[in-house]
Amino acid sequence: MSKLLTISELSKKLGLINSSKNKSSNYILRYWEKEFKQINPKIINKRRYYSTDQVNIIKFIKTLLKDYGMTIKGVKKILSSNKKLDYSELDGLSADIYKNNIKDKSKIILEKIKKLKKTYGKKDAY
Repeated sequence: MSKLLTISELSKKLGLINSSKNKSSNYILRYWEKEFKQINPKIINKRRYYSTDQVNIIKFIKTLLKDYGMTIKGVKKILSSNKKLDYSELDGLSADIYKNNIKDKSKIILEKIKKLKKTYGKKDAY
């Protein structure tokens, strides 16, 4: 049997931290649990415990919401589509997001450099 994570452990693992108080934001996971029927933690002694499969689903949801900027409605549509999603392939999805993010930032930096070169140009040698 795989190790179960508590809501606080999962919240920390996902980086759902309230930065002002440096405290885990468990309320986000509880909210997502209400919104997404795919999230079904085991409740033991009134505490939530998440399996590895549940963690993968939640990581997938977090990536779509936080990294891709999708809406809850959009994520629900993806999750309810007839396609079988492999939530464990999240690392590849995240890598693509970061790769595209770096490309976009690099383009912006190159444009700024070109603009600076054009504005100030090379000084004439005397």
